[in-house]
Amino acid sequence: MRIRGLVAILFLLMQCSRAAVADEVPGPLSPAAAPSRMTVPSGFHVTSFAAEPDVVQPIAFTFDHRGRMWVVECLSYPDWISDQSSGHDRVIILEDTDGDGRHDRKSLFLDDGRNLTGIALGHGGVWLTATPHLLFIPDRDRDDVPDGAPEVVLDGWDLKGKHNVVNGLTWGPDGWLYGCNGILSNSQVGPPGTSAENRVPFNCGVWRLHPRQRTFEPVAWGTTNPWGLDFDDYGQMFITNCVIKHLFHVIPGGHYRRMFGQDLNPHTYDLLTSCADHIHWGGGGWQSSRGGQGIHDRPGGGHAHSGAMIYLGDNWPPFMRNRLLTCNLHGNRINCDTLTPRRSGYTASHASDFLIANDPWFRGLELKYGPDGAVFVSDWSDTGECHDYDHCDRKHGRIYKVSYGRPRHVTADLNSLDNAELVRLQLHRNEWYVRHARMILAERTARGAVGRETHAMLRTMLREHRETSRRLRALWALSVSAGLDKKHLLQLLDDPDEHLRSWAVRLICDSAVTASGLLERLAELARTDTSPLVRVTLASVLQRLPLNPRWPIVEGLVSHAEDADDANIPLMIWYGMEPLVAADKPRALMLVVNTKIPLLRRLIARRVAD
Repeated sequence: MRIRGLVAILFLLMQCSRAAVADEVPGPLSPAAAPSRMTVPSGFHVTSFAAEPDVVQPIAFTFDHRGRMWVVECLSYPDWISDQSSGHDRVIILEDTDGDGRHDRKSLFLDDGRNLTGIALGHGGVWLTATPHLLFIPDRDRDDVPDGAPEVVLDGWDLKGKHNVVNGLTWGPDGWLYGCNGILSNSQVGPPGTSAENRVPFNCGVWRLHPRQRTFEPVAWGTTNPWGLDFDDYGQMFITNCVIKHLFHVIPGGHYRRMFGQDLNPHTYDLLTSCADHIHWGGGGWQSSRGGQGIHDRPGGGHAHSGAMIYLGDNWPPFMRNRLLTCNLHGNRINCDTLTPRRSGYTASHASDFLIANDPWFRGLELKYGPDGAVFVSDWSDTGECHDYDHCDRKHGRIYKVSYGRPRHVTADLNSLDNAELVRLQLHRNEWYVRHARMILAERTARGAVGRETHAMLRTMLREHRETSRRLRALWALSVSAGLDKKHLLQLLDDPDEHLRSWAVRLICDSAVTASGLLERLAELARTDTSPLVRVTLASVLQRLPLNPRWPIVEGLVSHAEDADDANIPLMIWYGMEPLVAADKPRALMLVVNTKIPLLRRLIARRVAD
C-alpha cells in the first residue's frame, strides 16, 4: 500500500509538472511570422498557404483534378463520438487562384462529420475514414455539393484505438484504395450487415479496398501506429510509424515487427523488420525524446512520426526525387530519408532534416506535392501530442507551402482533357499529373468511355519507352482501364526488366490467376528467375492462391540458396507456405530436406510440432 501511495503521488507530481510546462509555453507564432522562423535548405522558402481561422485541426488533405486542396478538419479528437449523432468535423476546399502561395478562395463541402481522419477523392465522390466507418459521399456532377447522404462502405473499425484509429487513405498504382490502422484498434471489418463470422479481424497494418467491387482485404500486418503511406516511382509501398522504427517498406502479405502483442496468425513465429538503418531519437525510452532536444536533436528529434511523402514532383531539385519525408512530432520538424534498393527490398538511411519549424506548436501531420511541384504540409498546431487526451487546442491550424525558387502558377482541369491527353500525362515529370490522369481513366472505364485507341497508345508506351518508371505507369494505366489480358500478362513475365516482371506477377494474382497456363508459368519463374525482386513478389502472392497451386511455387522458391540471408524472402515464403504444413505434413517435411534456406527448416519443424 505504501508503494502504491508513493506511485500515485509521483504520478500526480508528473501530471502537475507537465501541466505547468504546458501553461508556460507561449501561444503559436503568427501565421505571417512562422514561415520566416523555419529553417530549410538553401533555395527553398516557406509560405503560409492557410491558417486559422480559415482552417483548424487539419488532420488530412488531398487534391482534386483541378488542383484544389480538400482539407479534413477534425474537431472530434480526442472525444470521439461513439453514437450515431452528427458531429462537427468539416471538409473544406481551399484554392490559390492568383499563384501567390496563399489560398484566396474557400468553400465548404461537409460540416457535420464525426471522427474524420482521412480523405481521398475518386470514382464520383469523396471517401472518408470516419471511425467506425469508411464512408463514400457521392458528388458525381462535381459541383462540390453532396449528391446524397453518406454511404457506409465498411464498418467495424474500433474507436478504442484512440490515436491509433483507421487513417491514411491513399490511391495505389493498382487502382485500389489503401489505408492504415493502429495497434490499439482490434477491428472487425466488413460491409454493413456482415455477420460476425464473416468479418475480417484487423489491427495494426495496411489494408485496401477495391472502389468498384468493394472488396476489402488486409495487405500487411504489424508496426505500431502507422500514419502515413506513399508509393515510390516503382510502385513500392512505404509507411511511417511511431515508437519503434519509423519506416517500413511494405510487401503485400508481410507480417512486421510490432510494439507489443501477438500477430493475428500465431504461426508466423518471426516478423519482418523495418527497412530503416537508424532511429530518429538518441536511444533509450521513447518518452525521453519529448521536445526533441539534447541527444535527440541530431538524429532527428523524436520517435513520433506522421505523414509520408516520397517526393516525385517537378519543382524541387533532382537530388530530392525519391527521397522520403515525414513529420516528426516531438522534434517539430520534417525528417528526410534516402531510399536505396537492396536485393528484395530497400535500406532507408538518415539524411539531414529537411525543415525545422523552431516553433514548439508545430505538429506536422501530412505532406503532399501539388500540381506546381511544391509541397504542402499540414500543421495540427498544438503543444500536446497523440497521448494528450485531456487538452486539445481547437482554435489553431496551419497549412504551409514549401517551394524551391518561385514555382510557376499552374491552373489545372484534368477532367477537361481527352483520353489521348491523359495517356500523354503518364510521361509527366510531376507524378501528381500521372496519378490524377490514371484515376480519370479508371473513372471513365467504369462508364465505358475508354476504348481500344487509348489502350493502343498505352501499349506502345509500355513496349517502347526506355525508362522503367514510365513503362510501369503505362502498365498501371492499362490495368485500371481494363486493357490487360492473359496474352499481355504472359508476355510481361518474359520482360527483361525485373520491375515489369514483378508487377506482372502481382496483377496476375489480382485478376486472371486461374487462367490456364499462368500458374504453371509462375512456378517456372520461382525456379528460374534471377531477380530477388521477382522472387519476393512470388512469395508475396502465395497467400492469394488456393493451397494446392502454392506447392510448386514454394518448391521453386526454396531452391535458391542465395536468398538464405535476404531481409524479406525467407519469411515471405514462410507466411505463404505455413498453411501447407498442416495440410500435408509429409510433403512439408520433404521441404526440410530439400530447402536451401535454413530458416525454413526450423520454421517447418516448429509448425509440425505445433
